[in-house]
Amino acid sequence: MRKIWKRRILINNPVELDRVQIGQDLRDGNQVIVQFSHPEFYGSILEEVDELCARLDENFGVRFYGHYSLSFDGHTLLRIPHVKMLHLNSLTQAHNTEVLATLKHLHSLHLGIYELENSEVLGIETLRSLRELSIISEKKTLNLQYLKEFSHLEQLHVGGKVKNLDAVGDLKDLNYLALHSISKLPLHFVNRLKKLKHLRILLGGREHIQEIEENEIDDLEISRVRGFHDLSNIANFRALTRLMIEDQIQLREVSFEREMKALEELSIWNCKGLARLTGIEQLSSLRKLRILKTAIDFDTFIHQKLPSALSTVEFVTNKTKVDQEIQESLVKLGYQKWSRV
Repeated sequence: MRKIWKRRILINNPVELDRVQIGQDLRDGNQVIVQFSHPEFYGSILEEVDELCARLDENFGVRFYGHYSLSFDGHTLLRIPHVKMLHLNSLTQAHNTEVLATLKHLHSLHLGIYELENSEVLGIETLRSLRELSIISEKKTLNLQYLKEFSHLEQLHVGGKVKNLDAVGDLKDLNYLALHSISKLPLHFVNRLKKLKHLRILLGGREHIQEIEENEIDDLEISRVRGFHDLSNIANFRALTRLMIEDQIQLREVSFEREMKALEELSIWNCKGLARLTGIEQLSSLRKLRILKTAIDFDTFIHQKLPSALSTVEFVTNKTKVDQEIQESLVKLGYQKWSRV
């Protein structure tokens, strides 16, 4: 099943907190995050925020961002010792990050500090109980070796300059992995992640993902990866229900040479060199198909054998008159337009 993300409600630099509304938003299945962009907004409200952190579950969190021209002081975290979900991102600098070791209740941590001072930050022992981690290091090379000890981790978004990426393969309970701006490092470790269902490869550079063998991944996204031109092992993703390919200008062909019974949703977006999409008839469960800004010829595409389950089709060339004619043709053939919701 494709992961359904919770709606995120942000409360920015609050003077006071509406506890009733926060409670209702959480009961409705949302995440609620109180966020601060500068120390001048901390006031005495951080203690009130911490009271809520202690009482509410991990869907209530705190975020520190911005702090332009300042370095975020990690000692601030001593005021919210009960925080379960913490975001320290969109920050240029931060110091005293060792204070993370005092946060005994953390469930999820999101670190996006441009000038991360401590490349060994994952060595902090209290972080080993995390279930969700997002960390991107753009200046220093982040040591991922410590991830071997993160036995509870279920979701990981990692990016930038890293070493020991292979340690990710030891995360036996990982079901979601996003690799962000990680170039050329081999992906063999993915084959050890038997519970992995969601894989996103974003930015960075690599030519293919041939290292990935047969797997049970459900949701695959490849977006803006420089030099990527080969998806010939797509049949290894036998359990795939959703495939999204975006901004891959060197990709010339996508071919489904073997039956993929589970695939329900296929989206190919802004792959301007892509001229061939073949084997669609192998996708017996395909319901939704989106092809935007490619070199695929519509007439050739629409006259091939298409799955009987297919009900929603969007085909866009970015030429207004042509797209209007295509849309009219699709309507006549009984296809619905792809919903943006």
